[in-house]
Amino acid sequence: MSNLSTAQAFAWNLATTLMVCVVLFHCDAGYGVMPVADYDGDTASVIHEYDPFAI
Repeated sequence: MSNLSTAQAFAWNLATTLMVCVVLFHCDAGYGVMPVADYDGDTASVIHEYDPFAI
């Protein structure tokens, strides 16, 4: 994903569909989204964590 707003929308959609916390991060290729439990990259690359259970 290269567009931040698209990545943010995808991250929220993924979090609420799967009902898992996901992380939005920046990498050389653009932006990426994956479950927090699977992310083992640089914490400085994290833009936002989406928690579907947060109020």
